[in-house]
Amino acid sequence: MSKPIEAIEAEVLSLPQADRSRLVDKLIASLERDPEWEAAWSEEADRREERIARGESSWVSGAEATARLRAKLA
Repeated sequence: MSKPIEAIEAEVLSLPQADRSRLVDKLIASLERDPEWEAAWSEEADRREERIARGESSWVSGAEATARLRAKLA
């Protein structure tokens, strides 16, 4: 019988940071990879870095990006 996801989540969140980090790495590695999707994102990342290098765009912090998205969705 498996544990409810909420119980697993609470247990994991109580682990030390190093253990949670290791677990995240293992979970991400366990997900199926789509080579086409990964290639598309790699190309997009390259395009974005090129725009930044040319001064057409600038880096935005994760917190600011999240705030912008939330504002658009509200």
